[in-house]
Amino acid sequence: MTQATQTSESAVPALFRAAADAWRIPDLRFRILFTLGILVIFRFFAHVPVPGVDREALAAAFEANPLLGFLDLFSGGALRNLSIAALGVYPYITASIILQIMTPIIPTLKNLSQEGEGGRQAINRYTHYLTVPLAFLQGYGQLNLFAGGLASQSGAAITGIGFGADTLNTVAILTAMAAGTMLLVWMGELVTEKGIGNGISLIIFAGIVSTLPQVVGQLWLLREQTFQVGMLIFIAIAIVYLIVYFAEAQRKIPVQYGRSVFRGGQMYRQSGATHIPLRVNAAGMIPLIFAFSILILPSVIASYFNDGSGGFISNIANFFQNSFGPTSTMYWVAVFLLVVIFTFFYTLVVHNQQNLAENLQKNGGFVPGIRPGPPTKIYLMRVVLRITWGGALFLGGIAIVPYLAQLVTNLPNATTILQSTSLLIMVGVALDTMRQLESQLLMRNYEGFVR
Repeated sequence: MTQATQTSESAVPALFRAAADAWRIPDLRFRILFTLGILVIFRFFAHVPVPGVDREALAAAFEANPLLGFLDLFSGGALRNLSIAALGVYPYITASIILQIMTPIIPTLKNLSQEGEGGRQAINRYTHYLTVPLAFLQGYGQLNLFAGGLASQSGAAITGIGFGADTLNTVAILTAMAAGTMLLVWMGELVTEKGIGNGISLIIFAGIVSTLPQVVGQLWLLREQTFQVGMLIFIAIAIVYLIVYFAEAQRKIPVQYGRSVFRGGQMYRQSGATHIPLRVNAAGMIPLIFAFSILILPSVIASYFNDGSGGFISNIANFFQNSFGPTSTMYWVAVFLLVVIFTFFYTLVVHNQQNLAENLQKNGGFVPGIRPGPPTKIYLMRVVLRITWGGALFLGGIAIVPYLAQLVTNLPNATTILQSTSLLIMVGVALDTMRQLESQLLMRNYEGFVR
C-alpha cells in the first residue's frame, strides 16, 4: 500500500519555533539572509530589459495574443519585460534533462556517473557547456516569436529583434539573454552552496511567487462574481492539498541486510532491516515542462506561415494555431496524454540509472521473498510501473486543472489565474527547502518541523 507522511496538529507552531531557532543560530541566519538577498537581486535583473526593444509594441503584442501571457507565467514576468532574465534557468534545466537521459546511452557519460563526486562535477561542467547554445537557440526562437509571428497580430512591430533586424543588435540581445541565464545559474549554485535549499529551484520559485500580486489583482477585478471566485479559490486549496499528499506518498519496499563481522577473534553474523522508498510521483514537475514545451512549438511554427491570405498553407497554419493554443480543448487533451507518457518515460529512465537491484546485491541486501539479482530487478520494475500510474494520472490531472476550472467557473481568464503547474513547483520547492532547513537544525540538536 502507498503510504504518505502525516503532519501532526502541532506542525504549524513547530514550524514557527524551528524558524525562530534557525534565526538565533548565526550561520543559519547568514544562510537565510544570503538566500533572500540573492532572490532580491534576481528580481532586480527580471526588470532590466535587453537593448533595442520597443516597449510599447511589446505590450501591444501581449494584449493581442493570450499565448504570450501564458508563456510569461513561467518566467515570473521577465518575459513581459523581455529582460535579460527572460529565459530564466530553463535552458539549464533542459540541458540537465538531456544529459540525464543521455547518460545511460553514452558510455563516457555512464562511466562518469559511476565515478563519484569527480564524475558528477564533470557532468555538471558539461551541463554548463550545453546550456550556452541552448540559451542562444531558445532566445532566438523567443525573439522571432515576438517579431515574426505573434507580434504581427497586434499590428505593431517590435524593432531591433528577429528576422530582418540589425545583425549586431540581434547578437547583442541574444548575448544579453544567454548571459542572464548563466548569471542566474551561477546565483542559484551560490544559494545551493552558501544558502538554504536548491538555488535553481528557488529562483524558479521566486519568479512564480512574484506573479501572485497580479493573480490577486485579477481576482479582485472579478469580486462581483463571488461564487465563481470562491470556487476557484477552493480548487486552488484542494490542489495544494493533493500536491502535498502525492509529494510525500511512497511505497516502502522492505530490505534486509546480512553481513559478517569479526569480534574477539570470532566471526558473528549480523542482520538489519530497512526499506527502499519508491515515490509515487518520482518525476516531479519534469513531465509538465516537457509536455508544455512540445505543445507550444506547433502554434509558434504555424504563426510564421499564417499570413491571413486564406491560402492552403495559411489555412493549415491557422488550424494548428487554433488547435494547439491554451484556449483549445484539443490542446489540453494532448497535454494530459503527453504528461502521462513523459511521466512513465522519465521515471523509468531515472529508475534504470539508480541500479537499485545491483547495488542491493553488492551490499548484501535483499528483498524478503525475492531472490537477489535479476529477479529483484524485475520485482522493483513491476512495483515502479504500478505506482507510477498513480503519479502519472495525478500529474496529468494537475496539468489540465486550469482548463477544467474554466469550464466549472465559466471565467474566461481562469487558465491564467489558476496555474496548477506553478502551484506544483511552489509547493515542491517549499517542502524541499523545509526538509533542508530541518536537517540543518537536526545537526545542531534542534527539533525539526517536518514529521
